[in-house]
Amino acid sequence: MNAGAAYGHAPVMLEEVMEGLQVKADGSYLDGTFGRGGHARQLLARLGPRGSLLVMDRDPEAIASAQREFSADARVTARHGNFAAMAQWPQALAGLDGVLLDLGVSSPQLDDAGRGFSFQSDGPLDMRMDPGSGMSAAQWLAQASETQISDVLWRHGEERMSRRIARAIVQRRQSQPLATTRELAELIARTIGRRDPHKHPATRTFQALRIEINGELDALEAGLAAATQCLKPGGRLAVISFHSLEDRIVKQFIRGPLARPQRRGLPLPEVAPPPFTAVGRAIHAGDAELARNPRARSAVLRIAERRGEAA
Repeated sequence: MNAGAAYGHAPVMLEEVMEGLQVKADGSYLDGTFGRGGHARQLLARLGPRGSLLVMDRDPEAIASAQREFSADARVTARHGNFAAMAQWPQALAGLDGVLLDLGVSSPQLDDAGRGFSFQSDGPLDMRMDPGSGMSAAQWLAQASETQISDVLWRHGEERMSRRIARAIVQRRQSQPLATTRELAELIARTIGRRDPHKHPATRTFQALRIEINGELDALEAGLAAATQCLKPGGRLAVISFHSLEDRIVKQFIRGPLARPQRRGLPLPEVAPPPFTAVGRAIHAGDAELARNPRARSAVLRIAERRGEAA
């Protein structure tokens, strides 16, 4: 998730998202990951006086930014919360023409050392998208078992050295718990060395911990289900993911469940058609955008359209 270019951050695949959503001037849209509003501003620019834009974000700083910028625009309503709960918002449940989910951590979050998302600069080992909710990464690492840590690093980070890293973390906390991003990054570097000259050895661990601390994969599955409830027939869903775990969930959701025989030789059971139809194939950032915004290199955009009720 990247914020607006006017604010020093480039929204990923901006034109592709707008084209995929097919914004109607009098439509109703929800940006479930406002960040600093890069996509939201372009959505709003395409809406007429009868259109409406709902914006959500787990990060209170992001919502405060939205409220400051759009408080005078009656078309915009901002709400602090996880997009997984969009169906609990009456305005969203009334029917949307489009939903945008730009997953992962935002550029402002990455660039703020105090949030603890990045090992590029030292800061408290926090990683919470909503700093007022749940345990920080430091708190979780201080109480999780070695097996729990190892499993999270493998499942969410696909870290092959997960057991070795987990063992080192548990041994370290016996004398002093990890408290900062630099402490964790240096511990990992000492434990597994630099295997890839182009990637810091702590990259996968930081990704895995962030996903676990924020329950990101569960939130994505719940958010996709909620979008199904909120979108009108013909409404568009646009999801930008930044790693294979997210993209796999989105791709499978759009494709729908596969029919499987209960016993060999029996015919396949009937399966209801999925609620969405894929619009084109997965979209990746072009060379020109990658040159401007290297953070877009791992982004994958998928567009889907809500089927009609009779489908």
